[in-house]
Amino acid sequence: MSATRVFVARLAGCTVFDPAGDRLGKVRDVLVVYRNALPPRLVGLIVEIPGKRRVFVSIGRVTSIGSGQIITTGLMNVRRFEQRGGEVRVIAEILGRRVGFIDGSGQATIEDVAIEQSGPGEWSVSQLFLRRPKTSASPFGKGPTVFATWSEVRELGQTGESQSAEQLIATYADMKPADLATTLMDLPQLRMLEVAGELPDARLADVLEEMPESEQVEIMNQLEDTRAADVLDQMQPDDAADLIAQLSEARGEELLKLMQPEEADDVRMLLAYAPDTAGGLMTTEPIIVSADATVAEGLALIRRHELAPALGAAICVTLPPYEPPTGRFLGMVHFQRMLRYPPHERLGSLLDDGLEPVTAETSAAEVSRILASYNLVSVPVVDENHRLVGVVTIDDVLDYLLPDDWRSHEGDDRTSRRSAPSLQTRAQAASGLIKAPSAGHGQLRPQEARERRLGNGS
Repeated sequence: MSATRVFVARLAGCTVFDPAGDRLGKVRDVLVVYRNALPPRLVGLIVEIPGKRRVFVSIGRVTSIGSGQIITTGLMNVRRFEQRGGEVRVIAEILGRRVGFIDGSGQATIEDVAIEQSGPGEWSVSQLFLRRPKTSASPFGKGPTVFATWSEVRELGQTGESQSAEQLIATYADMKPADLATTLMDLPQLRMLEVAGELPDARLADVLEEMPESEQVEIMNQLEDTRAADVLDQMQPDDAADLIAQLSEARGEELLKLMQPEEADDVRMLLAYAPDTAGGLMTTEPIIVSADATVAEGLALIRRHELAPALGAAICVTLPPYEPPTGRFLGMVHFQRMLRYPPHERLGSLLDDGLEPVTAETSAAEVSRILASYNLVSVPVVDENHRLVGVVTIDDVLDYLLPDDWRSHEGDDRTSRRSAPSLQTRAQAASGLIKAPSAGHGQLRPQEARERRLGNGS
């Protein structure tokens, strides 16, 4: 085993391999135990394996740490990790803590922890990377950094107590929202709420969209109304509607009043539809252009970094206005088709004539059948006047069909179905909107095949 000194923050996200070079998972944290007169001893790694399950890998089964990868013996207990008494997670619980120097020279914050091998299968904390308080008045200034051994500092507060979430957030800065959501759910409850409260609004919105509804509500209930409304403004309207439907009627209405008027209007509209219809599943923010827009303009719109891949798969063409509900819906142009035509070509001449929209009252069963039967990524939704009101994407349908615990589900449950918010709850949250008729939920029976062929842009 290598004897290289390794900084724990750099291990986050490192790939774990077996001796044959097969990928086993990624490191999510390092587990240590405190000792009376000696630095904390490393007992193992918390590794995320396929299926987003966190498991414990004993340090005795690690043969090499370094160069951005970790090699193990290949033997692994795949039982879900559970933190035991006395065990402390370095990234989740130690980074960001405040310590005081024993020589009386002041305090500092732990920004990283170095571990080093002390014997075969024995690793311990060798150094701490600390940052002292800043000495300048500049808002962009930072305090000086210093290295110290464990014996040169003392903890302030309870042993292992987390004092700040800033360093933890910095460590997880490169994580995808889904991975960060899983990481937060693995933290102790108070720590999860603390970290969530420190996340920027846009980042927290992305994370909430990837969390089960129970955790969403728990976090939202800890936020002040103004902050909660700002986060909802950053969420996709359909996700925001699902979340508001889980809150109390009074809180939901108060948040809708504090949201941006345009965002609140979209959410209110979605809340009026039954959850098992196209209206209840759709998003109200597709790409919408006029028939005179060119291929070059369309490709520029789908290149936007913040655009979800499913929404970038096709462009909707309508008459003015170009905000839902739009003018008359003319058709969709798939991005693959745009790639086969010159930049100056008008999108109005590239419409997919075989793709017919669904109505807001179309059942989720019919929408899922259309997407699956014709290999579509999204399907447009129109009202009774053939105006575009949104699109249902494949990820919307998957969220509906998968069981509530799909993010952490370990088995192969083919019978579970998502328990969607009740129609009564969503209609109440809409505050005054007419209740849509409720369709039967959980019995996804395809309707009779339509006598038309939907195109996929090919």
